[in-house]
Amino acid sequence: MSSNVFNTVPYLPTSRNFPQEVSQLTVEIDKSYVDTANAVNNRTISIFPTTRPVINGESWFLTNNRRQEALRQAYNVISTAPIPHGINTSNIGQFIRMFGTYTNGTNFYGLIAGSNIAIVGQISFYLTSTNITFLSGAGAPTLTSGLVVLEWLSQP
Repeated sequence: MSSNVFNTVPYLPTSRNFPQEVSQLTVEIDKSYVDTANAVNNRTISIFPTTRPVINGESWFLTNNRRQEALRQAYNVISTAPIPHGINTSNIGQFIRMFGTYTNGTNFYGLIAGSNIAIVGQISFYLTSTNITFLSGAGAPTLTSGLVVLEWLSQP
């Protein structure tokens, strides 16, 4: 593997030589544990809670190479009425992903994170400082249940 690659931390060596001398073995086992803990902690975490945000395991380095953690929260949707997201938008770096799906009871569709202009045949959404706001374009299926996922960065 190239030493010039940024993401070498989450990868573990596939083999390790452990010394037979006890004091050197102790050092190598400690290093092995730290390497394993770092690799496990630097992975994307597949938890999608609806009750409060969770750190999703991503690290972003957008501002002066300073680490920003990414957070995620999911929201159950039962109509196109606005949903309070509960995120203090003045305390975040920026939103990095907004996506979702819904059903009309028969078929399943993708929710489009878009603008504040309705799209014919689609349901889209956008965020205000307080709500997830939906727009139904002419001819769009009726949303009976669904899910919206928001992911954002902490302040740098």
